[in-house]
Amino acid sequence: MNKTLLALAAVCAMTSGAAFAQQSSASAEGPLMLRVRAVHLNSANGGSTNPNLDLSINNKWLPEVDVSYFFTPNLAAELILTYPQKQTIRSAGADIGSLKHLPPTLLAQYHFTNFSGFKPYVGAGINYTRFSSVRFNPAVQTALGPSVDKSSWGGALQVGVDIPLARNLYLNFDVKKVYISTDVHSHGAKVGKFKVDPVLAGVGLGWRF
Repeated sequence: MNKTLLALAAVCAMTSGAAFAQQSSASAEGPLMLRVRAVHLNSANGGSTNPNLDLSINNKWLPEVDVSYFFTPNLAAELILTYPQKQTIRSAGADIGSLKHLPPTLLAQYHFTNFSGFKPYVGAGINYTRFSSVRFNPAVQTALGPSVDKSSWGGALQVGVDIPLARNLYLNFDVKKVYISTDVHSHGAKVGKFKVDPVLAGVGLGWRF
């Protein structure tokens, strides 16, 4: 009986030790991840509900910072930030003005942990875009008196991958589809909705701590 009890105690001790080691390894990185990315905004898939407007904005590279919090090894929330980005407004290919937009995005993510050497993830969430410093060329302003709504709410989808480079350091590739639109007015009357709906492809580095 004593030998049986000793054997059971030894098995329990080894099992507890292994579980503790596994838990320590999983939590060694910590629940936070900070990423910095260079992101290309491609708005070529945007458009307008009024074909007479034929509005678009320019494509551009922009900096992006995001902070992720891991609730579990698989589930995380990510807040994506940048500073107000200046864009050229075009109509039928001609520059007619400019605006700035600030597009913070909050995403819920699922991270796949059963791959060796890389960690893919998918995400979905919501985007809020604030438009500011909207300016039209004097001739356009005089003729049409255009303006746009200052706020936009829309969905966001994401797919990406983190590739380990060193302890707590990752190479990140990320693609997002963000739904951004604003109502366009002429002399106070709504004349259509301008849809930007960009695709954002980014590359950067992430630190887990």
